[in-house]
Amino acid sequence: MDQKQLLKLVADLYKFSDENKTFLHTRLSVGEDQLGPYKKIIDECLSPDVFSNKPIQVAKAKKAISSYSKALGDDLGQAELMVYFVECGNKFTLAFGDLYQEYYDALNRMYKRAIDKVLALPDEQQNEFRQRLKAIMTSSSNIGWGYHDTLADDYYSAFDDDE
Repeated sequence: MDQKQLLKLVADLYKFSDENKTFLHTRLSVGEDQLGPYKKIIDECLSPDVFSNKPIQVAKAKKAISSYSKALGDDLGQAELMVYFVECGNKFTLAFGDLYQEYYDALNRMYKRAIDKVLALPDEQQNEFRQRLKAIMTSSSNIGWGYHDTLADDYYSAFDDDE
């Protein structure tokens, strides 16, 4: 393909789907908030409007993080989306009560991934995430299915709690 054909292909892909548009905006740093579209997907999937009868969609929320990683892949943005994922899921269960084991398993796995990603960041970027991870863990104390216990084990295994 020549340059003109490639530009036409990119333009067609851009028009083809919102996912492609979001990918290109992220990759090319178009706009102010690169994480916004991904956070919106995560929020809608993990804490859906219960009055609209929308289902929880854990796989789609995880795919949003994967899509961001493919588009830009910076560690700071990935850490933000991973922590946000768990915050949204945790917020939903605190508001509407216990859900089901697989939901908590997905939150626990993402929490562990978020901790690992945060620990890979430079020290000066870790503190805010550490505070948010601790807030998730402490707020979950009355949630069942071993969810809180796993969060606490992961948190205290990763961080000294001297702050």
